Amino acid sequence: MKYNLEVINLTKNYQDFHLKQINIKLPKGKIIGLIGENGSGKTTTIKSILNLMTYDKGNIKIFGKDNKDLTKQEREQIGVVLDDSFFSTILNVNDINKLMNNFYHNWDEKFYYKTVKKFKIPCNKPLKEFSSGMKMKIKVLCAIAHKPKLLILDEPTNGLDPIFRYEIIELFNNFVSNKENSILMTTHITSDLEHLADEIIFIDNGHIILDVLKEKIDNEYGIVELLENKLTNIKKEDYLKCLKYKNESYILVNPKKEFQNKYPKLEIRKPTLEELMLLLVKGE
Repeated sequence: MKYNLEVINLTKNYQDFHLKQINIKLPKGKIIGLIGENGSGKTTTIKSILNLMTYDKGNIKIFGKDNKDLTKQEREQIGVVLDDSFFSTILNVNDINKLMNNFYHNWDEKFYYKTVKKFKIPCNKPLKEFSSGMKMKIKVLCAIAHKPKLLILDEPTNGLDPIFRYEIIELFNNFVSNKENSILMTTHITSDLEHLADEIIFIDNGHIILDVLKEKIDNEYGIVELLENKLTNIKKEDYLKCLKYKNESYILVNPKKEFQNKYPKLEIRKPTLEELMLLLVKGE
C-alpha cells in the first residue's frame, strides 16, 4: 500500500456551494497542506474524509480501504484535530490521560507526559483556565499520543504564538520521519507549510486550482515586481497572473528559468504560499 489516504472525485452539493472533483493522494511519509480561503471547501473535505458528513459522489480510501468500512482498530490509527472539537473544560491533563488510556489500545502515556513537560503544560489546572494556544497543544498531543499512522488536522497551529508553532511543527516532522506516517492539514498560517509540506493543494470555491509539490513551487514559480508603467514591456503569454497594487505590478511566472531567459535584466524571487494564493485568486 503506497497511500495512507486517497480521495477520488469527491463531490458535495449544497444549495449555494458545490465541492467538485476533489482528488487527493497522500503517500506514506508525506505531508500535504490543504489551503484556501474561508468557505472554499477545506473543512467539508476533511469531514467527508472522516465520515462525519455524507457526500454525493466519489470514493475515499484510508489505508487502502473504504472509509465507511474501517474497523475500530483501523479507526484508532487515525489522529484528528478539528477546530470545533475538544474535551470537557473541567478536565485536566491527568484526567485526559486516564480517559485516552481507556479509549486507545496504543495510548503512549510515557510520550504523553514527556511532551506535556516539554510543552510546559500544567497537569492539575482545568482546561477552562488554559489559553487557546495551550488547548490546541493538548488537542495535537492527544491526536499523536495513541500512535496513529494518519493525522487529519484542521487548523492545528491556530492560536499558537511563533514559539509554540515551532514546537508543533517539530512534532509533525518527527511524526512522519519513519516514512510510514502521513499528515493532511489545513491552515491559514501558510508560512507553517513552508517548513512542513511536501505537497500543496489549493482549493478555491470548491475546486482544486493548484496541486503541486512544494519543491516545484520553490524551483519553478517566481514573482517579478515591476513599476506599473513597465508592465507593458512584458508579453501577457509570458506570465500566469498579474496583481496591481498602487503604482506597482506583481506578476507570477512559471517556469521562471524560461522567463529569466527572455527577460534577463529582471529580478525573479521565490513566492511565499500566501503570495501564490493571492495572485492565483485575485490576479488578472
